[in-house]
Amino acid sequence: MMDSTVVGYKLLLTYDVNTDALQDYYQFVMGRYLPAMRSLGMEMSEAWHTAYGDAPNRRIGFICSERETVTDLMENETWQSLNDNLQRYVSDFSYKVVRYRGGFQI
Repeated sequence: MMDSTVVGYKLLLTYDVNTDALQDYYQFVMGRYLPAMRSLGMEMSEAWHTAYGDAPNRRIGFICSERETVTDLMENETWQSLNDNLQRYVSDFSYKVVRYRGGFQI
């Protein structure tokens, strides 16, 4: 696990999970998405569920210490394939990269 004092980068994913695909979603995320992201150099830092309001119902964060890791990820076919497959179970998928500063970030 990364030390929270390390300056790095955070990849933030947001989306709404399709309620009719919850079981398949969890199997895909736990069995394929998270292990693949780790193999690509990204450590999951948090996962949030929004129970009420207009925000996406999932927000997942991944962190790394090197900008090159993020650049390599964005150019990797596995990253593209993972997100294509994820979108079978979710809607309104988006992501952004921010400087990692620890804690909750939007």
